[in-house]
Formats: sequence, C-alpha cells, structure tokens
Amino acid sequence: MAEANPTRWPGESAEYRRARSALLAEEIELRRQIQRVAEHRRALPPGPVAKDYRFRDRDGELTLADLFGRHDTLLTYFWMFGPERERPCPMCTSFVGSLDIPAPDIEQRLALAIIGRSPVERQLAVARERGWAHLNFYQTIGEDFPHDLGLVIDGNEGAGVFVWRRDGDTVRLFWAAEGGPETADPGFDPHLAPDPTPLWNILDMTPEGRGKDWYPSLAY
Repeated sequence: MAEANPTRWPGESAEYRRARSALLAEEIELRRQIQRVAEHRRALPPGPVAKDYRFRDRDGELTLADLFGRHDTLLTYFWMFGPERERPCPMCTSFVGSLDIPAPDIEQRLALAIIGRSPVERQLAVARERGWAHLNFYQTIGEDFPHDLGLVIDGNEGAGVFVWRRDGDTVRLFWAAEGGPETADPGFDPHLAPDPTPLWNILDMTPEGRGKDWYPSLAY
C-alpha cells in the first residue's frame, strides 16, 4: 500500500523516497493499530457502578448523572487546579484549551465536563482569562471523587480522563486513562496512546520532537 502511494515531492532524492515510503508503511500500521485499540475499548464489559458523586456549577449542586445532559456518554477531565494552587497546572491548561474550540462538535456525540477541586468561580475566572467560551466547569463537592479515582494521593494532585456511560438511572465507568511512571517507556513522560493532546501530536511531526525538558507555560 505504501509503495502504491503516488505522492512525490519536487527535488526529493531516491534516499528520501525510500525512507518516506518505509515510514508511510509504519504510519499505516499505526493507524490500523489505533483502530484495533478503539475496537478493544468499545468491547469492554460493563464497568463499575459509580458512586453518587456531587458537583457544583455556577447555578448549584449537581450529581454525576446530571452532567450527562441529553447524552448517555460523558467525558470528564479532572484538571490540577485545587484550592491550594495559586494557578492551574500549565499542562492541564494547555489540554483544556485544546478542547474549547471543538467542544460544540464533541457535544454533538457526548457530554463534556471539566472538573476541578477549586471553587467553580475560580475556574470560570481562568476560562475568561484564557478566552474559553464553550466548556462547562464543575467543582467537586467533598473529596470522594478525586480520592476514589486516585486523583489525589497523599496530598499530591493529578489529572485524569474518564469516560462514563449512563444506562437508565445507573452510571458506570466505561474507560479511564491508566498508567503512570510504572507504564512509561524509558525517557518518556507517561502519556496515552493515542495521545489526546494536540500539542504533543504536532511536536511529534517535527525534527526536534517533543524534547525532554520543555513543557507549556501559562504565559510567554
């Protein structure tokens, strides 16, 4: 399939074409692997039933089931912005920002919620500062949600992606990002496959790659 690709670039060398065709074969296999992984994910058996977690938005108290709205699938992103933090995590902020513009498209298929431990007013203030206009922010009520899901351990706060499924009055965990330092390849920070962060995907296309000592900042 890669060899049948008719693309040729002006001035390319035979060496470049051989290497590019070999890379294209790997890209095709990666695409197929991503599709296979997605099929395995969709085939997961029913996950654990969620507790009756509570949240707060600008209008009042909500349950986890309330966050689904009109959908039966909900994606939550818990970002590192606890009340003890003066500013949110820069990496979390970069990822949340990448969700804001496509949020109306995403929400044609599922509900999307950004959850933090800070008061929702603080989260919304950051949203206004960053120019985000399409995301829904929620504050955890109590510590059950972050503690049960391993997002706060020994006072250390982490981030997490979770997908939930609603069946009638029952909410179940469908899939959650797993792994950490124990599952990271040598020389790499832990990250999902495929990586949902556009920032890293763009850098992966460049000669320099992601690098090993750079992270986004809140200001430049």
